[in-house]
Amino acid sequence: MQTIDLPALLDAVLAFAQTAKAYFGLPWTYYQILIIGGCYFAGWLVSRRVEPWLEDWARTIKGKPGLLRLLIAVMRRTNWIFFLLFLAGARLVTLELTWPSRTYLMALALALGSAWLAISVSSRIIQNRTIARLVAFAIFVYVALGILELRTETADFLDQLALQLGDLRISVLFVLRTVIITAGFLWVANLLGNFFESRISQVEDLSPSFRVLAGKVVKIGLIIVAGMMALSSTGIDLTALTVFSGAVGVGLGFGLQKVVSNFISGVIILMDRSIKPGDTIALGETFGWIRELRARFVSVITRDGREYLIPNEDFITQQVVNWSFSDKLVRLDVDFGVSYDSDPHEVTRLAISAATSVDRVLSTRPPVCWMTQFGASSLDFKLRFWISDPQAGLTNVRGKVLIALWDIFKENGVNIPFPHREIIMRSPVEVVSRDAPEAD
Repeated sequence: MQTIDLPALLDAVLAFAQTAKAYFGLPWTYYQILIIGGCYFAGWLVSRRVEPWLEDWARTIKGKPGLLRLLIAVMRRTNWIFFLLFLAGARLVTLELTWPSRTYLMALALALGSAWLAISVSSRIIQNRTIARLVAFAIFVYVALGILELRTETADFLDQLALQLGDLRISVLFVLRTVIITAGFLWVANLLGNFFESRISQVEDLSPSFRVLAGKVVKIGLIIVAGMMALSSTGIDLTALTVFSGAVGVGLGFGLQKVVSNFISGVIILMDRSIKPGDTIALGETFGWIRELRARFVSVITRDGREYLIPNEDFITQQVVNWSFSDKLVRLDVDFGVSYDSDPHEVTRLAISAATSVDRVLSTRPPVCWMTQFGASSLDFKLRFWISDPQAGLTNVRGKVLIALWDIFKENGVNIPFPHREIIMRSPVEVVSRDAPEAD
């Protein structure tokens, strides 16, 4: 690690302190401080009048969350906007009345305030508040150092804080530069990836599975290119990372085996189009429709509103029932029985009529009813019908058909039997009434 030139750094700090002491000994310095404070107070008073009007206007904006977020960020800083406007006007008036050197503090406050306002508003596009504040603070420090003409000295100081590892020298300045450049490239790549992914998802000529696959490929490709560009721009030789990346790749291959397997399974699912958003599927005990396909899992929403995140690998290795693979037509069966004194021909006609009366039962594929067997206490039948909307539920449509059968059988005098049991006693049993008087 290199040594820091402490005497030179101490001389610079002392020189800056002497200059600041001399400047604050001038009367115009305090005049500027009063002007700055008065402009801020005036901006605060005006903002209290303007903010309610801006808030009422912002409430009328519908369907534009990005614009609304930016407007909210501006509204919360209206006091700073008016402060900077009043300060800029006061500085122009002061320049006309006196020397420019007597407005240095006002110019400095105007530059720093403008930088902070622009940074704080622009950072609102980052939804994470902690990261947004960190980014705003870092950019503000960078701009402030440039205004104070201390950027070069600060860079030299950070570059001296270095660690030597053989031929590789890692300094604090290098680490900060690498992190900032890489984060910037990846952030831009993520924004572009989301933009292209949303555009591709709106192309109706492509199948839903291919739209998801194309969007994911474009987004991942942009992130990889951004990462390589970020490393190259920081001066890192990518060829020197080949051996290291190979060793790391073997380790990650064992450690992230399931993650890689789910990712590859997701690509296979998107390519063979076995499932797609909107399909009704059954996997094990989970029955629902697919809401979204992700790189690692598939989002399935069941009829009770629960959302299951099922790994992509399960859709490759397990048996999946896709009710909407080739078409959405689904045949359902309802079993029932009637008493032996019923006419089976009449029962068949009534059952078909009951199924047809349910609105979800297709009339293009008429229901059929067949007698299946002579049961122990009933004539057993099977009613079959077709529906075209399995995502709306299967149990509910079966229930409606059973209710329709009950109603039509009741109207036409068809009885639905229940089992009868006959008990035969091998030895005689004497039945004694409790109310009978006891024998003497």
